[in-house]
Amino acid sequence: MEVGEELSTMATISKSTAVTACVAMTLLYVAILYAPTLIFRLPPPTSYQQFMIRRFVCAAASSLLCVFISFFLLLPVKSWKITYVLNLYGIQADNVWHAVIFPLSLTSLVYAGSLVLKCLLLLDSWIEDGSEGITLNCLHNLLHKIYCGFISVASNIGAWRNLVVAPITEELVFRACMIPLLLCGGFKVQAVLLLCPMFFSLAHLNHLLEFYFRKNHSLLKTSLAVGTQLAYTMIFGSYASFLFIRSGHLSAPLVAHIVCNYMGLPAVYARRKGVVVSLAFISGTMAFVRLLFPLTSPALYNNRTDNCRCWHGYCSWS
Repeated sequence: MEVGEELSTMATISKSTAVTACVAMTLLYVAILYAPTLIFRLPPPTSYQQFMIRRFVCAAASSLLCVFISFFLLLPVKSWKITYVLNLYGIQADNVWHAVIFPLSLTSLVYAGSLVLKCLLLLDSWIEDGSEGITLNCLHNLLHKIYCGFISVASNIGAWRNLVVAPITEELVFRACMIPLLLCGGFKVQAVLLLCPMFFSLAHLNHLLEFYFRKNHSLLKTSLAVGTQLAYTMIFGSYASFLFIRSGHLSAPLVAHIVCNYMGLPAVYARRKGVVVSLAFISGTMAFVRLLFPLTSPALYNNRTDNCRCWHGYCSWS
């Protein structure tokens, strides 16, 4: 029997239960971040690093609680085999390198404009330094810059938040925990691609006050900033959910999340280099759309098992 058929025949979770659980996990993920001061009455952190470490601990705790909630609700519909349980959360060994390389390549296409801009700026810096052509000294300077950048990122607590803690905990909660619940609750894939990003976007509304103070208490500027963030998180949330559903690997949306957090918004236009950057962005976007389904084919990520190539039985979805 295919996994998808097994879930549909054994599922006892209602749609309302699945949605309620997802809402609860969303609130739980955000609320626990404020537990140290509001619940445990700990003294205010003495440094930004201490503040972020508290946030890391809270995010890890909330993620584990969400895993427990989803595990408890999925208990009637899953096999007791450990491999089956792990597969539900997107943790599997089948073609794991494909689940890293293909999403990385696919996501990078959206940032073609940003990558071209970085290369042009690097070339300009070489010209300003009086370097002619690519010499060993140029390569040495480039490797030194890469090394210094890596050390700077590794020692930056904010980078750990954006590139490690946030991607891991958010993908675990908003993809690995929520998507199996919604699928087992009877929602179609298209509905899941809308619901999960909604929960993901709502979880980012806790930055509302932060934006309000940054924008000098301007409601208009705050609304624009929040609206932009909600739109961006909705788009990315749909993409990450798509990767998880198609591949069955948690590492696929995780890699995409890290890339997007590192790169920020894609460069669409740049002064003095606008045409080149814009053409690169348009070309990359067109390639992304063209390769989206071929590079996320379930057959690339999962070995054939019981005449079903994917973890949930949606092999024919395209």
